[in-house]
Parts: sequence; C-alpha cells; structure tokens
Amino acid sequence: MGPAGPETAFPQLTAREREVLDLVAAGRSNAQIAAVLYLSPKTVRNVVSNVLTKLQVTDRAQAIVRAREAGLGR
Repeated sequence: MGPAGPETAFPQLTAREREVLDLVAAGRSNAQIAAVLYLSPKTVRNVVSNVLTKLQVTDRAQAIVRAREAGLGR
C-alpha cells in the first residue's frame, strides 16, 4: 500500500460504496451487509454493482482482491 490509506482508496467511489466494498472484502454476504448498514438487500445489490462498474472488474472476487490490496476488508 502506497501513501494512500484505506480511507482514501478508490476516490471514484462514494463513501457508501467504499463502506460496502470494505464489507465485501471482509467476506460479508449481501444479506449480512444489508443488516449491518440497515439497507435493503436490493440496495446492497445495486451498490455492489456500481462498485464493480467503477472498479472495472467483472466479479466480486476481483473487487475483493483490489480492495484488500488497498487495505480494505481487514
């Protein structure tokens, strides 16, 4: 990890998207994320989809790798 810490990783993401990505990288399911953040599962699905698009990755596994490299999900 370079000079940017987890809180400044992925500036293209909103704070909510970064929060969801952190939980995805920690291995949480959409249902678990929804419960923790008091969101509907559909909202979590939409946020995860937006994160994948913004990170230009095709699936959760790739997003997790990128997030963990940036220090998220710990």
